[in-house]
Amino acid sequence: MQKKDVGLLVLVLVVGAVVAAINPRFLSPINLANTANLIGLFGLFSVAEAFVIVTGGIELSVGSVIALLGVIFVDLIVNHDVPWPLATLIVICIGAVMGVIHGFLITRLKLQPFVVTLCGLLIYRGIARFYTADGTAGFSFGDSFPMLEWVVSGRTGGVPHSIMAFAVVAAVAWFTLHRTVFGRHLFAVGKNEEAARYAGIDSTRVIVLAYVICLVLTAVSAVFFAMYTRSIQPSSHGNFYELYGIAAAVLGGFSLRGGEGSIIGVVLGVVLLQELQNLVNLLGIPSSLNFAVMGSVILIGVIADTQIDRYRQRRRQALGLSMLNADGSGAGELGLTGGKQ
Repeated sequence: MQKKDVGLLVLVLVVGAVVAAINPRFLSPINLANTANLIGLFGLFSVAEAFVIVTGGIELSVGSVIALLGVIFVDLIVNHDVPWPLATLIVICIGAVMGVIHGFLITRLKLQPFVVTLCGLLIYRGIARFYTADGTAGFSFGDSFPMLEWVVSGRTGGVPHSIMAFAVVAAVAWFTLHRTVFGRHLFAVGKNEEAARYAGIDSTRVIVLAYVICLVLTAVSAVFFAMYTRSIQPSSHGNFYELYGIAAAVLGGFSLRGGEGSIIGVVLGVVLLQELQNLVNLLGIPSSLNFAVMGSVILIGVIADTQIDRYRQRRRQALGLSMLNADGSGAGELGLTGGKQ
């Protein structure tokens, strides 16, 4: 556990204690279960965002992808009688293809990740609206998918399946990023892509795989959200979710410059954001301020990250100068000794 993670854990506990003190309903079983469910739902695509950010990229189309793939998933199982496991697989494959396209545009055509994913945000949202004729995709009266509803929206022992899925994804992501060669390659490419190439790392493959992983996890998240809302309005479904994922990653120590971060930090970042949103709801503050909270969190996180990076650079420079001075004095002493002899 990194120092940043420990600090964030303390902040999560402090904010939780403050929220509980302000409104004891925060600790009620119903509220805790609902909060855990939301942590699971939002955590899935936050981990997905982290895989791209660690390479120095960004994925701004997450919300639009959730809307488009959610619409496709509902249409497949409701209107075309596709079995839900097959529909889920189709949606995941579409997400993987989107990831390949984004990675290709960024690595082969040398387009900026911001531009590519911003265009994706607009394109996917537009396709989703066209797909439904700007209507709502949802379940008709009497539609029932008991196994799907239990797997995605159910609970075991009072624990929502969404947070169980998030825990599994976070554990696999932690192992991948921090305990595998591919994870080290992700960090290396994010730190310095040119140096990584000179070290023999296929940076193109690494970046493409990062976007594929990101959008595959986003596709899984789309299925969970489709069953959670049971009704999808393409013009608004998933709006600003990408900002939530970026905020959680930044809070978790992922630098927007790439090459840094911790999955444990992302998990804690998601929990903190949900605590803050819960506080807003319990205090009766208009829900529209949720976006203001997220924007403030991103700003504070970026400012803190920038200041910490500057401090580290100054410290390295000071350490380098002190080592040079020490070497110089040592050389002088050797020269003086030689003169005496």
